[in-house]
Amino acid sequence: MENFVASVSRAEAALRDLFEPTPLQRNDHLSAKYGADIWLKREDLTPVRSYKLRGAFNAMRKLVGDAPGSNAHFVCASAGNHAQGVAYACRHFGARGTIFMPVTTPQQKIDKTRTFGGEAIEIVLTGDYFDQTLAAAQAFSADQGAQFLSPFDAPDIIEGQATVGQEMLAQMGRAPDLVVLPVGGGGLAAGVTRYFAEEAPETRFAFAEPLGGASLQAALQSGAPVALPAVDSFVDGAAVARIGALPFEVLRRFRPADVHLAPEDRICITMLEMLNTEGVVLEPAGALALDVLRDLDQIEGKTVICVCSGGNFDFERLPEVRERAQRFAGLKKYFVLRMPQRPGALRDFLQLLGPHDDIARFEYLKKSARNFGSVLIGIETTAPENLTTLKQRLDQAGFAYRDITVDEILSELLV
Repeated sequence: MENFVASVSRAEAALRDLFEPTPLQRNDHLSAKYGADIWLKREDLTPVRSYKLRGAFNAMRKLVGDAPGSNAHFVCASAGNHAQGVAYACRHFGARGTIFMPVTTPQQKIDKTRTFGGEAIEIVLTGDYFDQTLAAAQAFSADQGAQFLSPFDAPDIIEGQATVGQEMLAQMGRAPDLVVLPVGGGGLAAGVTRYFAEEAPETRFAFAEPLGGASLQAALQSGAPVALPAVDSFVDGAAVARIGALPFEVLRRFRPADVHLAPEDRICITMLEMLNTEGVVLEPAGALALDVLRDLDQIEGKTVICVCSGGNFDFERLPEVRERAQRFAGLKKYFVLRMPQRPGALRDFLQLLGPHDDIARFEYLKKSARNFGSVLIGIETTAPENLTTLKQRLDQAGFAYRDITVDEILSELLV
């Protein structure tokens, strides 16, 4: 039986029929910021703008051979990058693909998947939630005798994702001190760490998970994969409730402390920083590894590779990303203000604003009493301390208010 490194080498060579190795680029901005030698493995620059194509291609290659033209039928369930990778590979091999996507999938992702797959694929929209979509896809696959392609929990998928690691070592020409990997279902992390364990065992690893989807950390703490009770779907490319069983068998040797959790709103700051400073478009999952650099100890002077796992970002989400980034940075707050119903009350409030405070939202809600009315007000500023000072002035002036910026329920209802 072919060993893992040899299998990965064969997969990597076959991938060249689709695309050249993605760039490994030194990033001067991040290197200066963290006092380290920071390199980015740009998986956002594959033909489908994520690494998922690697695993899908490798799994199909094992079943239909390297030559295009096949009667094989592949099925997957995905709302994003895996769907696009499967679609692209189906078209390459001339294979039939049926891709199940939730009804709630944004039209942009549906259109991109259809573009990549062309006439080779059929898209089935079913289920309001991914678990429903997955169940429908698996039932269809069994009924049709088709091959179901897991996004991460299959040996050939893991092997395909491991080609990221082979390319990194070949491009750098030496072993880096540290590799930072984003984790969703664990296929990429399992593949790369297993490859490095044989080819560069001295390299250390750090893993990045979204705070609202820390399935690897939960599994390491429990000693086995566990299902998270709830998942924040904002980092949709890595928001997985349960780490894959096969990936976990590879990753179980690591410690919970090796996993670093990125708050969803803080990831937005990293996305905007890369967009505005470097002109690099990353989706939330693609920015995970970069976001946790600030949490890593003793990386000064070290050579660090961060995997930018995907760049499928819908710019219609940009206002939301900016909003979340401002809130996390303390540059924007929302208040419900109890405003006296008298002439001049609004003027009195406006005079309390500082020179850098800007009203971004102003809305009367309803009269809560005959002499007072409630106002929803959003304030943007240039430094967090400005809002602290504004609160102090409001207190001194006797205004009654409530800061609802981090109140999830009220913010969702009112903002």
